[in-house]
Amino acid sequence: MTKKNRTWILRTVLIIGTIVSLYFVPWPIVKAWLTPLPDSIKEQVNKAADYGFDGIIVYVDTKGEMPEYYTSGYQNKESKSPVDPNSLFKIASIDKLYTAVAVTKLVDSGQLSLDNTLAAYYPELEDRIENADRITIRMLVKHRSGIPNFTNTENFWMNPPENSQQALERILDLPAEFDPDEEYEYSNTNYLLLSNLIEKVTGSSKFDYIKDEILDPLGLKNTFGSLNDVDIDRVLSGYYVGVKEDIKTTNYRSMLATAEDVGIFLRALNDGSLFYGEEQEIYSSLYKYNHTGLIPGYQSIARYHKDIDTVIIQFTNTTNFEGYNWNLSEVMYNRILKIVRKYI
Repeated sequence: MTKKNRTWILRTVLIIGTIVSLYFVPWPIVKAWLTPLPDSIKEQVNKAADYGFDGIIVYVDTKGEMPEYYTSGYQNKESKSPVDPNSLFKIASIDKLYTAVAVTKLVDSGQLSLDNTLAAYYPELEDRIENADRITIRMLVKHRSGIPNFTNTENFWMNPPENSQQALERILDLPAEFDPDEEYEYSNTNYLLLSNLIEKVTGSSKFDYIKDEILDPLGLKNTFGSLNDVDIDRVLSGYYVGVKEDIKTTNYRSMLATAEDVGIFLRALNDGSLFYGEEQEIYSSLYKYNHTGLIPGYQSIARYHKDIDTVIIQFTNTTNFEGYNWNLSEVMYNRILKIVRKYI
């Protein structure tokens, strides 16, 4: 083969490779990133439909200023009603922040020990959860237990468990993902076990304890333990790409709250006003100060930005676990953050 032919073949392969690679480029994300940044948060929020979101709520609280609310899209697609900024939203894994605070307060009061094992509190699970005699409460909080994640089990989202026991049963007798404290792996099972433990120790529901120790001191009246505790008309509709119906009545046992309530809680968590005595030191050794949430129909981002002393909460009510919806929600959030920073 001549040098000329080899060069021609190489160029052809490179061209074909380039064309093929372009097929896999996430163009919706690229387009969203490259679009010029608008001058205002409202203009950015108004682009929610371009990102594939049926509705969006954004709450911005900068220290020393009045909180601001931004919305676009539909509260409900069928009725075409506009999004209400005070809607209740399923906050999904953001509730881990509340659970971690509850554990912290119980540890500080001496009702829980971070170094006790899961088996010490639940001897009946010693033979059902691998390494239960070596997994500590600290490891559960920090996602270092190695216990499998029940939401990763087959058909979980299509056939959600009706209660915590059914959820737990999905992982009983399964092998551990890794030895205790050897790795980090996010697992909802850790926080299911912690939630059950809070109830065992306090003798009341986890949410009642959270209400007494967190919500009431902060004056939060628009945070609820489950879908069963709210007026369904207050809940923002939720949609999954490819499913026409509103899925807000599907109960994944998530806490619900307004963006304002989550924002007030997050600021108190980050500025330390939520804690007493040694509680903040304990919490800081255990868990993070910001979180996201994702269940069918609902994705949320709750972050405090220390450099600008600002809390930004974003709720979007359209999901697609197989698509780019989560990435696009992050793009939306980061563009809003850039606009906020631009004017502070």
